[in-house]
Amino acid sequence: MKYLIVVAHPDDEVLGAGATIRKLTLDRHQVAVCTMANHAAARANRSDTLSKDQDKALSMIGVSKLYAADFPNIKMNTVPHLDMVQFIESCIKDFAAEAIITHHPSDTNIDHQETSRAAQAACRLFQRGEGIPALKWFLFMEVLSSTEWAMDSSTNRFIPNYFVEIGREGVDAKLQALSAYSGVMRDYPHPRSREAMEGLAAYRGAQAGCNYAEAFECVFGRME
Repeated sequence: MKYLIVVAHPDDEVLGAGATIRKLTLDRHQVAVCTMANHAAARANRSDTLSKDQDKALSMIGVSKLYAADFPNIKMNTVPHLDMVQFIESCIKDFAAEAIITHHPSDTNIDHQETSRAAQAACRLFQRGEGIPALKWFLFMEVLSSTEWAMDSSTNRFIPNYFVEIGREGVDAKLQALSAYSGVMRDYPHPRSREAMEGLAAYRGAQAGCNYAEAFECVFGRME
């Protein structure tokens, strides 16, 4: 399988699915990351080495293919929706993606919301292009410090229904990859602390009856 991880910023891919990505690559699936904003403007406590940090983090979890756009950070709501959709579509075609993992649309971060909406539109590419197969899977992920802050009082919030067992080694690998990013990790009780991430993985594992897990909301998926 070919999985395309569509995220707003460098570090989101590890925060939301780092251990799952590592497990997929170890199982010989192909994984590419598509990042929509690749600079540190408007981001506190971040260095100018964000792209280099991402390269290092991705190598730790087995990813060698990266698509990088340069949409404005924390301003994606000012960008024409079509521009973002077409960039993601170009990644789908180039990589021949079979599955997409992206942000939840009710995430409190505006860039995450816009990225999710663009990915949702791009997933219909097969209906508009010749010779492009339909995606087999489309999943939303959770990014601590953003997804849990969704204030939508309706039912449109992250509700996981798909769990990937990652084990203790997966948790440790995810935390190690996050350490490659300057300024991402914080002291407890910040949600991007080691303790919070270990706790979430343990809780998601308990929900699924397994030893640590990352959780996703599967929008659609079909078995071969």
